Amino acid sequence: MLNILHISDTHGLHRKLTDMPVADVLVHSGDISNSGTEAEVLDFINWLSELPFKYKLFVCGNHDCCLWDAEDIEELPEGVHFLQDRSIKIEGVVFSGIGYDHSADKIDPEADVVITHEPPTMILDYSSGTHWGNIKIKKRVEEIKPHFHLFGHAHESYGFQIIGATRYSNASLLNDKLELVNNPRALLGFPTGIMGRMAIKYVEEKN
Repeated sequence: MLNILHISDTHGLHRKLTDMPVADVLVHSGDISNSGTEAEVLDFINWLSELPFKYKLFVCGNHDCCLWDAEDIEELPEGVHFLQDRSIKIEGVVFSGIGYDHSADKIDPEADVVITHEPPTMILDYSSGTHWGNIKIKKRVEEIKPHFHLFGHAHESYGFQIIGATRYSNASLLNDKLELVNNPRALLGFPTGIMGRMAIKYVEEKN
């Protein structure tokens, strides 16, 4: 069974996250920093490397400007993966990530788990009086039909929704005042043996 823990939009407050649920894979959907400096990103990576998860995946958000055009990050610690327009297969499950404002065409058509910063249009995308969703991401996800689409960006739309074959998770941990108010989301999956896909059980930690 492959267990996933989803977080997003920590904006430099990652070290305040303690006693997180156990999982095989930790996914961060971007806005790891607040000002987008290299020092903030380095501190995040150092924190990530200390965590007990076997696999740690992340993409960049709109605040992580020093990573917007990065093709990769050299010498990442073992188990840490920057999914900037790329995929990784973990125990038969394909995780595909794209950077903030990058082309949705970069999402792997074989993805079981899609990781973006931006939400799809009109799905858990409302915050500060605006729908922040990306229509091209929505269309791409609807085309691929992954089991999970994991994102953040819209702080006020922290939540989980099932539409068709896809489970949508907005795991923004901060509110619009940049206060840490939400919990990491545990997503428990187990292989079905059919094309590497998973049957899913969803568990949300309560505040």
